[in-house]
Amino acid sequence: MTEYLVIYKDEIIRTLVVILILFLVRFLLFKAIKKVGKIGDIDRNRTLLILKYFNTFIFIVGAIVISFIWGLDFKDLGLFFSSAFAVIGVAFFASWSILSNVTAGIILFFSFPFKIGDRIRIQDKDFPSEAIIEDIKAFHLHLRTDDGELITYPNSLMLQKGIVVINKPDREDDGASTL
Repeated sequence: MTEYLVIYKDEIIRTLVVILILFLVRFLLFKAIKKVGKIGDIDRNRTLLILKYFNTFIFIVGAIVISFIWGLDFKDLGLFFSSAFAVIGVAFFASWSILSNVTAGIILFFSFPFKIGDRIRIQDKDFPSEAIIEDIKAFHLHLRTDDGELITYPNSLMLQKGIVVINKPDREDDGASTL
């Protein structure tokens, strides 16, 4: 065991430094995202979803950096990524709307043009005149019409269509939006 520690001392130290840096970046990033969520009075579940996306991204970056520290050759990584991207590319081509809806969900989180409870009108001839936003998910919104119908509307269309916020309910600080 001590032989292993002596042989790989530099790699172990670099790995620990990278892990500490990633934890620091994660801490600062999570603090900033929570602050944006609090300032924008964004639903706690939406904030947690964005935190999960960024946590996954940080993990992937950390795994790649640590792989290079431990001697993974760039050629090997290139072979792995080209094979993985070929499979993922076919899957995303088949379901490209999933990726665009998730991206739109992240954009809507940081721009927060509307919130849960807002009455909106989507400038679309195929959509009913008005609806209330009941929930905002990663891929879509739940909208309730005046007739009581629940409509699932994709996030990507919320960025493509004109949205009119008719009225915003009075939001008093009830502590529900704090993280």
